[in-house]
Amino acid sequence: EVQLVESGGGLVQPEGSLRLSCETSGFRFSAYAMIWVRQAPGKGLEWISGITGSGSITDYEDSVKGRFTISRDNAKNTLYLQLDSLKTEDTAMYYCAKQSDSWTTRGAGTYTNRGRGIQVTVSS
Repeated sequence: EVQLVESGGGLVQPEGSLRLSCETSGFRFSAYAMIWVRQAPGKGLEWISGITGSGSITDYEDSVKGRFTISRDNAKNTLYLQLDSLKTEDTAMYYCAKQSDSWTTRGAGTYTNRGRGIQVTVSS
């Protein structure tokens, strides 16, 4: 059974930082691209970043480029998202998700499995 469990969210002030983790099990982690998506209150699901199975290629949505960093540790079967220079508009539920092969593609619906999510709230 594929399992994805996010952690590391919370309340942070604007310009602060958080590091999200996604621990996975039930599949060969290194064989699959992974993405992060988020959903703000009253809005739809938004793709924000992806990484290939090897970790060699990353991709970002324009609004987070330069502020967020996606990475993975294939030995630990864990995906990460470093969130820096946070803005109030980054407030959302963040989800990690597994894609269908090793090459990452953009799109909020481009996944086969998704975690339950972790809340990130940016507020002063």
